[in-house]
Amino acid sequence: MKILQALLTTSIVLAQPAGMAENTDVYYKLGPDSLSQDGVPKGEIKGPFVIPSQAYPGTQHTYWVYVPAQYDPGKPTALMVLNDGQAMMFAEGDVRAQNVFDNLIYRHEIPVMIGVFINPGRTPEQPEPHPKNWGDRDTNRPAEYNSLDDKYARVIVNEILPALTKDYNISKDPEQRGIGGASSGAIAAFTVAWERPNEFRKVLSIVGSFVNLRGGHAYADIVAKTPKKPLRVYLQDGRNDNRGQRRDGQYDETRDWFAQNVRLMKALTAKGYDINYTWGIGRHGQKQGGAIFPDMMRWLWRDQTVSTDVNDKVERSFRAPAARQ
Repeated sequence: MKILQALLTTSIVLAQPAGMAENTDVYYKLGPDSLSQDGVPKGEIKGPFVIPSQAYPGTQHTYWVYVPAQYDPGKPTALMVLNDGQAMMFAEGDVRAQNVFDNLIYRHEIPVMIGVFINPGRTPEQPEPHPKNWGDRDTNRPAEYNSLDDKYARVIVNEILPALTKDYNISKDPEQRGIGGASSGAIAAFTVAWERPNEFRKVLSIVGSFVNLRGGHAYADIVAKTPKKPLRVYLQDGRNDNRGQRRDGQYDETRDWFAQNVRLMKALTAKGYDINYTWGIGRHGQKQGGAIFPDMMRWLWRDQTVSTDVNDKVERSFRAPAARQ
C-alpha cells in the first residue's frame, strides 16, 4: 500500500476516487477523553527500547512502554499493544492513546493497564518510522503486518512479552491482553490474536487492511471455515476508504478496504463472535478511529471487574496513583 503523509497531519491519506475530492474527515475531532486533562494523574512513557528479532533475522523493533500512574507491581496488570506505536502515541496525532489511557483508567472506565507502542521492524541501517513516514517503503512493515502467517505473532508473544515480564507484572490471562492498530497495523493485530488466541483475545482495528496486499482479503472466508475462536473484535472503517477503483477504471473488490471490512464483520457475526463495528464517512486514516478510540477501548474492556457495594469508597472514587516504594 502506498501511504502518502500530508505535511501537517498524521493521517494516512491516499488518492480518492474521482468526484470524492472533498474532505470527508473534516467533522471527526478529538474529544476531551483524548486530550491531556488537568488533575488527571499522568502515566509515564518509557523508552525507546530496541530489541533484535529472531522471527525476522537481521531486523530490530523499537518500542515504548506506557506505565500508568496507578500501576501496582504487586498486582497482575492488563496489557494493550498498539502497532505503529510512533503514530498511536504521537502527542499531536489523531489518536494520542496515552491521554486516553490516563483519562479512562482514572475514571475506572478501563482497567489499569500497561501499554506498549511498537514500531514495525527495520534493519539497523533503515530509518525509524515517524508520523510522516510509517515505513512502508523503507522498513519491514509490509512483510510483518500484511502477511497471513505467525511470524509477527512470534515477535509479540515470544520476543516483546518476555522483555516486558522482566520488568512488569503482566497478567497471564489472555482476556486481559489486547492488541490494535491502524491500516496494516490493524490486520497485523488481528493476525496476532488469530494465531495466538491463548495469549491475546481483544482486537482493535482502525481502517484495517483486510485486502489483497498479501492475501488479507481471505480472512472473511478463513473465519467462516474455521471453528470459532475466543476473540473480541472492534472494527472501524469509512465509506471513503480506498475502494478498489483502479486508475484504468477497473474495480478490484479484493482491494476495496471498506467492502472487505464489511465482509469480515459479516463473517465474524455469522460465526457468533463478540464483534462491534462503526462505519463512518471518512477516508483511509485515523481521523474517525482516533475520535472514537476512547469508545472502542471502553467496549473492548467492558468486562473489567466492578464492585456494586454501596460502601466501596475505592470503587466510587477516582483511581489515585499507586504508592511508590
